[in-house]
Amino acid sequence: MIRSSVFAPVEIVEGDRSKGLVLVADHARRGLPEEYGSLGLPVHEFDRHIAYDIGVEEVTLELAALTGAPAVLANFSRLLIDPNRGEDDPTLIRQLYDGTIVPGNYPLPPEERERRLDRFYRPYHDAVSALIASVARASGVAPFIFSVHSFTPALQGFVRPWHVGVLWDRDDRAPRLLIEALSADPGLVVGDNEPYDGALRGDTMFRHAIVNGYAHALLEIRQDLIADSEGALAWARRLAPIVDDINRRPDIHEVRMYGSRTGPV
Repeated sequence: MIRSSVFAPVEIVEGDRSKGLVLVADHARRGLPEEYGSLGLPVHEFDRHIAYDIGVEEVTLELAALTGAPAVLANFSRLLIDPNRGEDDPTLIRQLYDGTIVPGNYPLPPEERERRLDRFYRPYHDAVSALIASVARASGVAPFIFSVHSFTPALQGFVRPWHVGVLWDRDDRAPRLLIEALSADPGLVVGDNEPYDGALRGDTMFRHAIVNGYAHALLEIRQDLIADSEGALAWARRLAPIVDDINRRPDIHEVRMYGSRTGPV
């Protein structure tokens, strides 16, 4: 966990914006501003999946280097506020997560909730929006948005069999290609909207891709596969040519309004 009195909620990794590709990492880091301490938790809790997506920072940075694409990473822990949730989502600021009570989030006065939205959540999404708009201008096409996440191998007693999952809503342009490419490896168990459903109204892909008609995919990699540098770099190298191949397809850069399974956009 990183605690800092001078805290930037977001980092932009520069890349070739003319490529029409944007990498996004909502849960890459577990930082907290100094004033929040450890939210009342033992520091070791920030080594768990409840605080961040293990391995995603290194995968995203290496993927950006290999593809040449820009990336946007949230610097704050999801325990402070979860950028991959809508503002009205009850799990936006968790008080209980996978058996762990978060004392610093309970009770949470409405003013503190709004403060975290203003200081962390909204600046992050403003940065995502600005980067996507900049890539659209530089490339002259609708950008392809690729979001990197990771999932814990077991949750609430259930051992998850997938090595990787592709999450999506109604726009299957990128997800189908991604699933097909990953499934070509007989050693991989690939989840289609597993271990989560990709239709989550208000999440990052909804806000920045679905409502704009941009092709997108959210990838979930099992955390034990990328928990060390060797695994993270191997996965980035596996993904880079696949992402580049998808990004070269002309139909990926068309605006298509599919709506969402969660309701009208």
